Amino acid sequence: MKAVLAPSRLAGTVPAIASKSQAHRLLICAALADRPTVIACPATSADITATADCLRALGADIAYENGVFSVSPIVTVPDRPALDCGESGSTLRFLLPLVCALGAKATIKMHGRLPERPLSPLWEALCAHGAALARPAPDVIAVEGRLRPGAFTLDAGVSSQFISGLLFALPLLGGGSTITLTGKLESAAYVTMTVRALALFGVDCPFAAGVYTVPGGRRYASPGAVAVEGDWSNAAFWIVADRLCGGTLTVTGLDPASPQGDRAVTALADRIVAGGAVIDCQDVPDLVPVLSVLAAVSPGVTEFVNAGRLRIKESDRLAATAGLITALGGDARERPDGLTVTGRAKLTGGAADSANDHRIAMSAAVASLACTGPVTVTGAQAVNKSYPAFWDDFARLGGRVTLEDQP
Repeated sequence: MKAVLAPSRLAGTVPAIASKSQAHRLLICAALADRPTVIACPATSADITATADCLRALGADIAYENGVFSVSPIVTVPDRPALDCGESGSTLRFLLPLVCALGAKATIKMHGRLPERPLSPLWEALCAHGAALARPAPDVIAVEGRLRPGAFTLDAGVSSQFISGLLFALPLLGGGSTITLTGKLESAAYVTMTVRALALFGVDCPFAAGVYTVPGGRRYASPGAVAVEGDWSNAAFWIVADRLCGGTLTVTGLDPASPQGDRAVTALADRIVAGGAVIDCQDVPDLVPVLSVLAAVSPGVTEFVNAGRLRIKESDRLAATAGLITALGGDARERPDGLTVTGRAKLTGGAADSANDHRIAMSAAVASLACTGPVTVTGAQAVNKSYPAFWDDFARLGGRVTLEDQP
């Protein structure tokens, strides 16, 4: 599908969609709990559905109706479960340790660029503690064995999702464990989200001197009912659009005290608009595409640094973001671990490729608000990964968008 966007101006109020990051975590905790849990989640997406489907494959009973997940926890794991993670990195990295902890002989299927995304050093840590992992095909992981408790060590500079995956799995084991982190922790806020979700379900994992202490032999204790908070990552597109449209948009349903790292978008956008900003992306990598669009029409030069991990996302996001801005008449140059964006008064418009990446597709839509001519976005269906209603919301707020089938 392609989206054809005419120059327009957005105005009005848009509710933040449910946080994909928190929904993953609450679904996993609920599937491991001692009794059923109701999770209010007003909207879902391909990634959230992937996690729910994988938990069903492991034996949880999960229904979704009228914006609510009803989760009955895993009692018995089916024989030889088959999990399909779609293109969701969170689903894969959170559930791989869990499958090992449950002792399931399972297969895990991956799609898109997910098979290319790193699993080391998590892979080695799991194998060193009783799991047997193999790749019978590039897009398949075969899992056998059962994880043993003990002392785990992870390089924290690769992915915070590895740490979260172990934090979910280790409480199920017969004894206590530790996770010692080496290197600088990437996206620390996301581990905080995991720890808070665990605490909500009665599992405390204290952290001191670079070490998580994880209790063993625990059954998660369901609080009965929980709600997924609003998503700062996807709200960022409307927050940047508001800057481009002169302060005409309001996003509701966001918690300013949320542990989500992307709540920094408001302060970062203000710095970019002021001109000449250097943005450290280590804890906010998902914001780079849309903040780069804002930088393309802001004064001076904006440098995005510590963003090398963006090359192994749904697309090579550094290349895709630079390509998007350049295609629409802006000035963006890649560096090995970042971007240099030089601001101009306006963008011209043109043809942009989403690279099958939801954040690139939505950034292209926001960029159209700063263009003098139309923008055509190919692969517009990529938004389904995290925000299926994005194009509807864009049009409802005044965006001039036509969706067309691609040959």
